[in-house]
Amino acid sequence: MTSSIPWLGPDDPFPAPADSWSADSPMPGLLAAGGRLDVPHLLAAYGQGIFPWFGEGQPILWWSTAPRMVLYPQELRLHRSLRRTLQRFRAAADCELRIDSDFPAVIRACAATPRAGQSGTWIVPQMVRAYEALHRAGHAHSVETWIGGRLAGGLYCVALGRAVFGESMFAHATDASKIALAGLVALCRGQGVALIDCQQNTAHLASLGAREIAREVFLAHVARACTQPALAWRFAPECWDTLLPRTATA
Repeated sequence: MTSSIPWLGPDDPFPAPADSWSADSPMPGLLAAGGRLDVPHLLAAYGQGIFPWFGEGQPILWWSTAPRMVLYPQELRLHRSLRRTLQRFRAAADCELRIDSDFPAVIRACAATPRAGQSGTWIVPQMVRAYEALHRAGHAHSVETWIGGRLAGGLYCVALGRAVFGESMFAHATDASKIALAGLVALCRGQGVALIDCQQNTAHLASLGAREIAREVFLAHVARACTQPALAWRFAPECWDTLLPRTATA
Protein backbone atom coordinates (compact mmCIF):
# COMPACT_ATOMS: atom_id res chain seq x y z
CA MET A 1 0.00 0.00 0.00
CA THR A 2 1.52 3.30 -1.07
CA SER A 3 1.44 6.41 1.12
CA SER A 4 0.25 8.58 -1.77
CA ILE A 5 -1.88 7.97 -4.81
CA PRO A 6 -0.01 7.97 -8.14
CA TRP A 7 -1.15 10.31 -10.89
CA LEU A 8 -1.36 8.49 -14.22
CA GLY A 9 -0.29 10.04 -17.48
CA PRO A 10 -2.30 9.32 -20.64
CA ASP A 11 -0.39 6.12 -21.40
CA ASP A 12 0.81 5.02 -17.97
CA PRO A 13 -0.01 1.47 -16.83
CA PHE A 14 -2.11 0.89 -13.74
CA PRO A 15 -0.36 0.16 -10.46
CA ALA A 16 -0.79 -3.31 -8.97
CA PRO A 17 -4.17 -3.65 -7.20
CA ALA A 18 -2.33 -4.49 -3.96
CA ASP A 19 -1.02 -0.90 -3.97
CA SER A 20 -4.48 0.53 -3.31
CA TRP A 21 -5.19 2.30 -0.05
CA SER A 22 -5.99 0.00 2.85
CA ALA A 23 -9.23 -0.29 4.81
CA ASP A 24 -8.02 2.14 7.53
CA SER A 25 -7.30 4.94 5.05
CA PRO A 26 -9.67 7.84 4.26
CA MET A 27 -10.58 6.30 0.87
CA PRO A 28 -10.07 2.53 1.11
CA GLY A 29 -9.50 0.84 -2.22
CA LEU A 30 -8.34 3.98 -4.07
CA LEU A 31 -5.51 2.99 -6.41
CA ALA A 32 -4.70 5.86 -8.77
CA ALA A 33 -5.95 9.09 -10.34
CA GLY A 34 -5.77 10.49 -13.85
CA GLY A 35 -5.17 8.59 -17.05
CA ARG A 36 -7.76 8.21 -19.76
CA LEU A 37 -11.38 7.10 -19.62
CA ASP A 38 -11.53 5.43 -23.02
CA VAL A 39 -12.20 1.92 -24.27
CA PRO A 40 -8.59 0.62 -24.17
CA HIS A 41 -8.03 1.92 -20.65
CA LEU A 42 -11.37 0.61 -19.41
CA LEU A 43 -10.60 -2.83 -20.84
CA ALA A 44 -7.15 -2.78 -19.24
CA ALA A 45 -8.65 -1.72 -15.92
CA TYR A 46 -11.42 -4.30 -15.76
CA GLY A 47 -9.03 -7.01 -16.87
CA GLN A 48 -7.08 -6.31 -13.67
CA GLY A 49 -10.11 -5.97 -11.39
CA ILE A 50 -9.89 -2.16 -11.37
CA PHE A 51 -12.85 0.17 -11.92
CA PRO A 52 -13.39 3.96 -12.22
CA TRP A 53 -15.53 5.83 -9.71
CA PHE A 54 -15.53 9.61 -9.26
CA GLY A 55 -17.88 12.54 -8.95
CA GLU A 56 -18.47 15.83 -10.72
CA GLY A 57 -15.41 18.07 -10.49
CA GLN A 58 -13.07 15.24 -9.49
CA PRO A 59 -10.30 13.70 -11.59
CA ILE A 60 -10.70 10.17 -12.85
CA LEU A 61 -10.25 7.90 -9.82
CA TRP A 62 -9.42 4.20 -10.13
CA TRP A 63 -10.28 1.65 -7.43
CA SER A 64 -9.48 -1.88 -6.38
CA THR A 65 -11.52 -2.67 -3.28
CA ALA A 66 -10.52 -5.31 -0.74
CA PRO A 67 -12.38 -7.39 0.13
CA ARG A 68 -14.49 -7.53 -3.01
CA MET A 69 -18.28 -7.80 -3.02
CA VAL A 70 -19.52 -10.47 -5.44
CA LEU A 71 -22.66 -12.41 -6.20
CA TYR A 72 -22.34 -16.09 -7.04
CA PRO A 73 -25.24 -16.78 -9.42
CA GLN A 74 -26.20 -19.95 -7.54
CA GLU A 75 -26.48 -17.91 -4.32
CA LEU A 76 -29.04 -15.34 -5.47
CA ARG A 77 -31.52 -15.07 -2.62
CA LEU A 78 -34.99 -15.37 -4.09
CA HIS A 79 -37.28 -14.28 -1.29
CA ARG A 80 -40.85 -15.54 -1.63
CA SER A 81 -42.18 -12.16 -2.73
CA LEU A 82 -39.49 -11.74 -5.38
CA ARG A 83 -40.06 -15.28 -6.65
CA ARG A 84 -43.77 -14.52 -7.06
CA THR A 85 -42.95 -11.26 -8.82
CA LEU A 86 -40.70 -13.10 -11.27
CA GLN A 87 -43.35 -15.74 -11.89
CA ARG A 88 -45.95 -13.08 -12.66
CA PHE A 89 -43.50 -11.18 -14.85
CA ARG A 90 -42.62 -14.31 -16.81
CA ALA A 91 -46.27 -15.18 -17.37
CA ALA A 92 -47.49 -11.71 -18.35
CA ALA A 93 -47.92 -11.02 -22.04
CA ASP A 94 -46.91 -7.37 -21.68
CA CYS A 95 -43.68 -8.05 -19.72
CA GLU A 96 -40.32 -8.75 -21.30
CA LEU A 97 -36.68 -9.01 -20.25
CA ARG A 98 -34.50 -7.51 -22.96
CA ILE A 99 -30.73 -7.29 -23.47
CA ASP A 100 -29.09 -4.23 -25.07
CA SER A 101 -32.39 -2.90 -26.41
CA ASP A 102 -31.68 0.66 -25.20
CA PHE A 103 -28.32 0.91 -23.44
CA PRO A 104 -28.24 4.75 -23.56
CA ALA A 105 -31.61 4.97 -21.80
CA VAL A 106 -30.50 2.53 -19.11
CA ILE A 107 -27.23 4.25 -18.25
CA ARG A 108 -28.91 7.65 -18.22
CA ALA A 109 -31.62 6.37 -15.90
CA CYS A 110 -28.93 4.93 -13.62
CA ALA A 111 -27.15 8.30 -13.69
CA ALA A 112 -30.35 9.98 -12.54
CA THR A 113 -30.66 7.61 -9.56
CA PRO A 114 -28.30 8.49 -6.68
CA ARG A 115 -26.83 5.65 -4.66
CA ALA A 116 -28.24 5.13 -1.18
CA GLY A 117 -26.93 7.79 1.18
CA GLN A 118 -25.66 10.02 -1.66
CA SER A 119 -27.24 13.24 -2.88
CA GLY A 120 -25.66 13.16 -6.34
CA THR A 121 -24.53 10.67 -8.95
CA TRP A 122 -21.13 9.21 -9.74
CA ILE A 123 -22.25 8.47 -13.31
CA VAL A 124 -21.17 11.86 -14.60
CA PRO A 125 -21.46 12.76 -18.33
CA GLN A 126 -17.85 11.68 -18.94
CA MET A 127 -18.69 8.23 -17.56
CA VAL A 128 -21.84 7.99 -19.68
CA ARG A 129 -19.90 8.74 -22.85
CA ALA A 130 -17.15 6.27 -21.94
CA TYR A 131 -19.51 3.39 -21.23
CA GLU A 132 -21.59 4.09 -24.32
CA ALA A 133 -18.35 3.73 -26.29
CA LEU A 134 -17.61 0.52 -24.38
CA HIS A 135 -21.10 -0.70 -25.29
CA ARG A 136 -20.53 0.04 -28.97
CA ALA A 137 -17.28 -1.95 -28.69
CA GLY A 138 -19.29 -4.92 -27.40
CA HIS A 139 -18.10 -4.96 -23.80
CA ALA A 140 -20.87 -3.13 -21.91
CA HIS A 141 -24.43 -4.44 -21.80
CA SER A 142 -27.82 -3.49 -20.46
CA VAL A 143 -30.36 -5.86 -18.95
CA GLU A 144 -33.80 -4.28 -19.18
CA THR A 145 -37.20 -4.79 -17.56
CA TRP A 146 -39.98 -3.81 -19.96
CA ILE A 147 -43.57 -3.57 -18.74
CA GLY A 148 -46.43 -2.51 -20.97
CA GLY A 149 -44.04 -1.40 -23.69
CA ARG A 150 -42.09 0.88 -21.34
CA LEU A 151 -38.64 0.60 -19.84
CA ALA A 152 -39.44 0.12 -16.15
CA GLY A 153 -36.01 -0.73 -14.77
CA GLY A 154 -32.69 -2.25 -15.55
CA LEU A 155 -28.97 -2.43 -15.02
CA TYR A 156 -25.78 -2.18 -16.99
CA CYS A 157 -22.62 -4.22 -16.68
CA VAL A 158 -19.23 -4.83 -18.26
CA ALA A 159 -18.21 -8.23 -19.60
CA LEU A 160 -14.81 -9.58 -20.67
CA GLY A 161 -15.08 -13.21 -21.70
CA ARG A 162 -16.99 -14.77 -18.82
CA ALA A 163 -15.98 -12.10 -16.31
CA VAL A 164 -19.09 -10.01 -15.54
CA PHE A 165 -18.84 -6.73 -13.64
CA GLY A 166 -22.09 -5.21 -12.38
CA GLU A 167 -22.20 -1.41 -12.45
CA SER A 168 -25.53 0.21 -11.56
CA MET A 169 -29.29 -0.39 -11.45
CA PHE A 170 -32.43 1.73 -11.59
CA ALA A 171 -36.17 1.18 -11.18
CA HIS A 172 -39.20 3.19 -12.25
CA ALA A 173 -41.54 0.45 -10.99
CA THR A 174 -41.51 -1.74 -7.90
CA ASP A 175 -38.91 -4.54 -8.12
CA ALA A 176 -38.03 -3.64 -11.73
CA SER A 177 -34.30 -3.49 -10.97
CA LYS A 178 -34.48 -6.79 -9.06
CA ILE A 179 -36.14 -8.40 -12.06
CA ALA A 180 -33.27 -7.20 -14.24
CA LEU A 181 -30.72 -8.56 -11.76
CA ALA A 182 -32.54 -11.89 -11.67
CA GLY A 183 -32.44 -11.91 -15.47
CA LEU A 184 -28.68 -11.31 -15.44
CA VAL A 185 -28.26 -14.12 -12.90
CA ALA A 186 -30.36 -16.46 -15.05
CA LEU A 187 -28.25 -15.61 -18.09
CA CYS A 188 -25.05 -16.19 -16.12
CA ARG A 189 -26.28 -19.48 -14.66
CA GLY A 190 -27.13 -20.77 -18.10
CA GLN A 191 -23.69 -19.95 -19.50
CA GLY A 192 -21.42 -21.01 -16.66
CA VAL A 193 -20.44 -17.64 -15.20
CA ALA A 194 -18.85 -18.29 -11.81
CA LEU A 195 -19.56 -14.92 -10.18
CA ILE A 196 -20.78 -11.37 -10.81
CA ASP A 197 -18.68 -8.51 -9.50
CA CYS A 198 -20.59 -6.07 -7.28
CA GLN A 199 -17.54 -3.93 -6.38
CA GLN A 200 -18.60 -2.61 -2.97
CA ASN A 201 -20.58 -3.92 -0.02
CA THR A 202 -24.11 -2.59 0.37
CA ALA A 203 -26.98 -3.83 2.50
CA HIS A 204 -29.18 -4.11 -0.60
CA LEU A 205 -26.74 -6.41 -2.39
CA ALA A 206 -26.18 -8.46 0.75
CA SER A 207 -29.94 -8.97 1.08
CA LEU A 208 -29.92 -10.54 -2.37
CA GLY A 209 -27.13 -12.97 -1.51
CA ALA A 210 -23.96 -11.09 -2.43
CA ARG A 211 -20.96 -11.48 -0.13
CA GLU A 212 -17.37 -10.37 0.25
CA ILE A 213 -14.40 -12.45 -0.88
CA ALA A 214 -10.66 -11.81 -0.68
CA ARG A 215 -9.34 -9.59 -3.46
CA GLU A 216 -6.76 -12.24 -4.37
CA VAL A 217 -9.53 -14.77 -4.97
CA PHE A 218 -11.46 -12.27 -7.07
CA LEU A 219 -8.43 -11.33 -9.17
CA ALA A 220 -7.63 -14.98 -9.84
CA HIS A 221 -11.21 -15.45 -11.06
CA VAL A 222 -10.95 -12.42 -13.36
CA ALA A 223 -7.68 -13.65 -14.84
CA ARG A 224 -9.29 -17.00 -15.70
CA ALA A 225 -12.69 -15.73 -16.83
CA CYS A 226 -11.31 -13.06 -19.18
CA THR A 227 -9.69 -15.77 -21.30
CA GLN A 228 -12.92 -17.75 -21.72
CA PRO A 229 -15.35 -17.35 -24.66
CA ALA A 230 -17.63 -14.35 -24.51
CA LEU A 231 -21.20 -14.75 -23.33
CA ALA A 232 -24.08 -14.84 -25.79
CA TRP A 233 -25.98 -11.70 -24.78
CA ARG A 234 -29.45 -12.92 -25.72
CA PHE A 235 -32.34 -13.60 -23.38
CA ALA A 236 -35.00 -16.10 -24.42
CA PRO A 237 -38.00 -16.90 -22.17
CA GLU A 238 -36.50 -20.31 -21.34
CA CYS A 239 -33.58 -18.56 -19.66
CA TRP A 240 -35.88 -18.17 -16.66
CA ASP A 241 -35.78 -21.95 -16.24
CA THR A 242 -32.47 -21.64 -14.36
CA LEU A 243 -34.31 -19.72 -11.62
CA LEU A 244 -37.96 -20.73 -11.88
CA PRO A 245 -39.32 -24.24 -12.41
CA ARG A 246 -41.78 -24.37 -15.28
CA THR A 247 -44.40 -25.86 -12.98
CA ALA A 248 -44.21 -22.93 -10.56
CA THR A 249 -47.32 -20.81 -10.24
CA ALA A 250 -47.93 -17.39 -8.81
